[in-house]
Amino acid sequence: MTLEPHFPTGPDDLTAGPPPGCPAHAVGPGGLHRLHEAEDLAALYEELRERHGPVAPVLLHDDVPMWVVLGHAENLHMVRTPSQYTRDSRIWTPLRDGMVKPDHPLMPHIAWQPVCSHAEGDEHRRLRGAVTGAMETIDHRSMRRHIGRHTQRLVNRFCEEGRADLVAQFAEHLPMAVMCEILGMPEEYGDRLVQAARDMLKGTETAIASNAYIMGCLTRLTARRRTRPEEDFAGRLVEDPAGLTDEEIGQHLRVVLIAAYEATANLLANVLRRVLTEPGFRAQLNGGQMTVPEAVEQSLWDEPPFSTVFGYFAKQETELGGRRIRRGDGLLFGIAPANVDPRVRPDLSANMQGNRSHLAFGGGPHECPGQDIGRAIAEVGVDALLMRLPDVRLDCAEEELRWTQSIASRHLVELPVRFTPKSPQEVTADPARPRVPQRRTDWEVGTRPSTPAPVPEPPAPPSAPERPAPAEERAAATAPGAPAHPAPAAPAASEGVLRRLLRWWRGH
Repeated sequence: MTLEPHFPTGPDDLTAGPPPGCPAHAVGPGGLHRLHEAEDLAALYEELRERHGPVAPVLLHDDVPMWVVLGHAENLHMVRTPSQYTRDSRIWTPLRDGMVKPDHPLMPHIAWQPVCSHAEGDEHRRLRGAVTGAMETIDHRSMRRHIGRHTQRLVNRFCEEGRADLVAQFAEHLPMAVMCEILGMPEEYGDRLVQAARDMLKGTETAIASNAYIMGCLTRLTARRRTRPEEDFAGRLVEDPAGLTDEEIGQHLRVVLIAAYEATANLLANVLRRVLTEPGFRAQLNGGQMTVPEAVEQSLWDEPPFSTVFGYFAKQETELGGRRIRRGDGLLFGIAPANVDPRVRPDLSANMQGNRSHLAFGGGPHECPGQDIGRAIAEVGVDALLMRLPDVRLDCAEEELRWTQSIASRHLVELPVRFTPKSPQEVTADPARPRVPQRRTDWEVGTRPSTPAPVPEPPAPPSAPERPAPAEERAAATAPGAPAHPAPAAPAASEGVLRRLLRWWRGH
């Protein structure tokens, strides 16, 4: 396919119509596709790649023109070249010309905010340095314990029922519970906060009120840390030498909370869905050919939590993917289409488990600083849930699963499952190991009684080496009234298993 090397004045001036046999994608002025009206964005991206190459012109709501970057190399170049592309939307031509109204549906994603992801230069280094510094102080062992405990609490809510919805009852809750611990506000976690986050991300009529509720939680947290600093993420932001204002701290807490929550909720749901619907995927996990971290990485390639990111803006006239990009043009960071670029993945069925060159966490100066948190929540959460519910299975036909789709992400609506009912587990217990029973006082092999006998106090360590009992002691042992089969003394706690086995074999 011969591609025109340049568009004269940008994506809004194209006039080509849809190709013959085009599926039911809504088409706007100039024959450009409206992304928000596409029924199948993945199919549309492939169609656009075939027609236009790695960078394609599209329309957003209100027919606002935009470029969508489809190529892996082109996306990497865009995010790694801050001299040419910025995330500061204030230079976006449609916004400056009044074409993008204040109530535009995508304004919450695009509007400039005083956060590091929209800053550049010295201001970006100041804000990003504070966020990165706070991330680096997170104790990952402690974080994984939090993930394990919250997994147990969530599974305990439904384990006795024998059925659950792993989206609404697990994937949408675990990331929020863990992020509240990390930020320093575990008392704020609850159904209300989860519902507010979901409502805000959907962009409903009550989204503004939901955002206000979330910001109220974060404002209270900031105020507490100003008066009572603690060793958590919010406390580190407050004490950082960069001197962030309360507004900057609150906005960064919001960005970290919502981005980590949405991305990880989608990642958890996607990994669990593959385990439940792809027998080969689950067999690899059960057989040890694939670890849970490798399963997570494969999912990040095939179903990234965010499909695209809004947005990047050209600081000067340039060229990308054979297209002329004007100063002030907007570009979508196309994560999902880049991850299936045939130039980097000619065979989509190939194993990508050990390859981290996907774009699920972005790249360049604005690469996600909390990607290890998302990975840990998914890895520990999935592993612990499968340990608790080893026979979990899908409770509907795979074809009945539904997704909600936006330009930014694709979210699984529900994941109904069945399993053998289980008793609740202690929150501090290791999900891979049941509670260790009390040590037996003998080596009898058999069924343990339902009510174990109390374990006697171990005898004091002998002051001299063991020796055969004297004759008078043996006689006393067989005297009338003495037990017929006295239990042997419990070996010292420090004695090894092999030594105890030898003692038993020799009759001591």
